[in-house]
Amino acid sequence: MQSRRNFIRWSALSLPLLSIGKAFSKKTVAVTKPIVVSTWDSGLPVNAVAWKVLKQPNGYALDAVEAGARSIEDTINCCVGLGGNPDRDGKVTLDASIMDDKFNCGSVMALEFIKHPISVARKVMENTPHVQLVGEGALQFALASGFQKESGKLSTDAEKTYKNWLKKSEYKPVINIEQQQSKGQKTKGGPFAPNFFDDGTPNHDTMGTIAMDAAGNLSGACTTSGMGFKMRGRVGDSPIIGAGLYVDNEVGAATGSGQGEEVLRVAGAFLIVEMMRMGKSPEEACKIAVERIIKINPAKAKDFQVGFIAINKQGEYGAYSIHHGFNYSVTSTDDGGKVFMAKSYFPKG
Repeated sequence: MQSRRNFIRWSALSLPLLSIGKAFSKKTVAVTKPIVVSTWDSGLPVNAVAWKVLKQPNGYALDAVEAGARSIEDTINCCVGLGGNPDRDGKVTLDASIMDDKFNCGSVMALEFIKHPISVARKVMENTPHVQLVGEGALQFALASGFQKESGKLSTDAEKTYKNWLKKSEYKPVINIEQQQSKGQKTKGGPFAPNFFDDGTPNHDTMGTIAMDAAGNLSGACTTSGMGFKMRGRVGDSPIIGAGLYVDNEVGAATGSGQGEEVLRVAGAFLIVEMMRMGKSPEEACKIAVERIIKINPAKAKDFQVGFIAINKQGEYGAYSIHHGFNYSVTSTDDGGKVFMAKSYFPKG
């Protein structure tokens, strides 16, 4: 299993972090397509899978982002898939969303026991009149759609991490504990999920992927196991269309990673696409969304991370984050892709 720090820095030793400033130009440039962009340097292998689809004749962006998301759902890592960290009651619940070039979209929330929530989300999009399914209903739909029910057993590393957290937090599940707290009893509902872990890495490493195919069509996917040790039933921005993911085929696409509650407050992905519609570059649009979050509570913003990525119809890409350390992966040729460090509102250190 990748450690959380390795999840963020997977390829730092093998690929240079290039200055994001070099990736942009005010000059008119030819449209770059196909192209795929993912959050974090761990997005490089995700991009590689998506690129195999995009480089094929008639390769479709929607198929590419789904394939990329499935690939990381197949791995054992801290933050995506059934091998990820559980909620504070020891259950792994998954969130995912997908959106194509025609405003078709689907998502699942708090889904348990299913290995590929991104594919369930696509089935919701294609086979139901709905956009979102949650919890038991999402599981029932997945099983009826032919997905296999996996065991609820934690991965070895997730179990170890969870047991260590329980010792430190002294958390013990109590039925209706929040109701007891609201009635003035001394029992507390916490502890809640930490914003950062002991090694300093943020507790919310979503895999978001956006792509444009050779035909110029955009699509996006987002998949996560959510915050480690979150309250049972907590859902962040990742499966919410317009917050964690948004695609407008006339303009561009955006997704991100970070503390979902804060992204939800500003409908982050939708905001970025609208800023690009008004002529902002992808980086400028991401910066505006980050500044909107910070403006709500500047002091609080010092204690959590949010990072966005975006591409426009010209194949230009960009990113911006609250704190230094958010990077992302870009693939547009057979060279294996490149990793870029996003600019940030708060500088390094």
